[in-house]
Amino acid sequence: MRRQNMRSSKEVLPKCLLLILFAYILLEKNGVEASHRIASTEEHKNVPPATISNRTGYHFQAPKNWINDPNGPMYYNGIYHLFYQFNPLQPVWGNIVWAHSYSTDMINWKPLQHAIYPTKPFDINGCWSGSATILPGNKPVIMYTGIDGQNRQVQNVAFPKNLSDPYLREWVKPDYNPVIKPEGEINSSAFRDPTTAWYGPDSHWKTIIGSRKGRLGMAVLYKSRDFVKWVKAENPLHSSQNSGMWECPDFFPVLPKPPMLGVDNSVTRNGLKHVFKVSLDETRYDYYTIGTYDFIHNKYVPNGLSPDNNTGLRFDYGNFYASKTFFDEGKGRRVLWGWSNESDSTQDDWGKGWAGIQTIPRALWLDGNGRQVVQWPIEEVNKLRKKEVGIRRKTVKSGRVIEVKGIEAAQADVEVSFDLSSSLDKAEKFNLSWSDPQKLCGQKGAEEKGGIGPFGLYVLATDDREERTAVFFRIFKEGQKHVILMCQDPTKSSKRTGLYKPTYGGFVNYDLRKSGGKLSLRTLIDHSVVESFGAKGRTCITSRVYPNFAVGSNACIFAFNNGAEDVKIIELTAWEIKRPLMNGI
Repeated sequence: MRRQNMRSSKEVLPKCLLLILFAYILLEKNGVEASHRIASTEEHKNVPPATISNRTGYHFQAPKNWINDPNGPMYYNGIYHLFYQFNPLQPVWGNIVWAHSYSTDMINWKPLQHAIYPTKPFDINGCWSGSATILPGNKPVIMYTGIDGQNRQVQNVAFPKNLSDPYLREWVKPDYNPVIKPEGEINSSAFRDPTTAWYGPDSHWKTIIGSRKGRLGMAVLYKSRDFVKWVKAENPLHSSQNSGMWECPDFFPVLPKPPMLGVDNSVTRNGLKHVFKVSLDETRYDYYTIGTYDFIHNKYVPNGLSPDNNTGLRFDYGNFYASKTFFDEGKGRRVLWGWSNESDSTQDDWGKGWAGIQTIPRALWLDGNGRQVVQWPIEEVNKLRKKEVGIRRKTVKSGRVIEVKGIEAAQADVEVSFDLSSSLDKAEKFNLSWSDPQKLCGQKGAEEKGGIGPFGLYVLATDDREERTAVFFRIFKEGQKHVILMCQDPTKSSKRTGLYKPTYGGFVNYDLRKSGGKLSLRTLIDHSVVESFGAKGRTCITSRVYPNFAVGSNACIFAFNNGAEDVKIIELTAWEIKRPLMNGI
């Protein structure tokens, strides 16, 4: 994936970064969408030591410098491998290599030497995103986008040097690379991020690569018998008009009914559904559809239950991009990783000495209604829980708050279940023009009184709540149905100026009548990141925040209700979270 920018356009850049931007603009004008930049010696000297201000405690991040996409997470012989885009020299994008860490539980990580870095003509200008696949004979292979000497995006493979090494420390790039070149009508500067390959009934491996043709976003399909010689299929696996460049495509099967298990990418049994995800370069969000894969004609067909464009379903409705799943054979589950960029300024990144984190790995499966996926933090996260406090059977009256006391609230895990059964008939009417949940959350923030809601949690809050991030629900009524809006509002998260603090939102596909009026929320709090899971993971939102005063022991958590109707807490449990034994690079 190319360089990302998810911040406010108002931020001020250091002089050296202005030069980078100027060079980038020149390249854009000459028809190159992305380029690899090598830092100067002087810039290397100016990189400060990494600071601990607002650093996460249990999310995966580097001790210093820049990280972005999770590349090819993989389970192999009992060990989890995480490869990811990393700048070993600076806290900004550039000098990208494939960094590599391993774990036995996806929580405690140990760094290894970089797996892939520019050394050959086919990747001399950069080693960008890709994926890992397990070939017959239990042999892993990485396919990645290299930037060659002509600044073309080409696809290369790499293999472990020594399969008897349990940690797969060294990787070898054959000289026959690149295995896939941008030929014919393929745009050589918009051709990247090969996904995990799958083996079809026709005895061919398949992979897709993100691209575009004008405004047509597409997943270009390639086929191979031996993973060396690849042939472009006549048609893309899937495409969509007016969506722009598709980055980091992901394509995988899901079971249509419980249990909540995952399946390998190559499984072809009847009745399977498939998830197709792309990261849209123009919007910086991940969108997905659920549909059917025609194995014979190699065509993906969405089920039509959600839009096949930038208004469709998202894995996460917040600061979450370039996601990648893998099949965890050890536990029979599909696991999702995603990158969350900083939302302070680039100047702040230079001051901190670091930028970017990976979100908590999430188990992913198809909801019972078949209309969406469900996500939940992997069960191993629970091993980090220590001190526990709780609130049982309390009513949060209109305009009131209840403080959650007794834990270190800057690094915590909160689960709460609300009972709305007595007030569902008093929900305010839903306006059918409210089609954009993020916009609606911005218009109806955490302080605007409604019928049922806003209610939820203030996290990373000062005791006077002058600083706080609000995670909350609003309930509307549309005929005999209820519409649930979930929001994450960081507009008062910090007294600092110059921060990008967007309010995020998503609708929650959940039947309150069938649940007896019960609605749940789980929020992971980790200094500068808030990850929330509504209705048992049916809607997820991630925000990056930078409190000035609500830090360390000064951070607080409150349950709040700014709606007209009282809200009952059935049960709220909060845990302090300890730091993993090892993390990062």
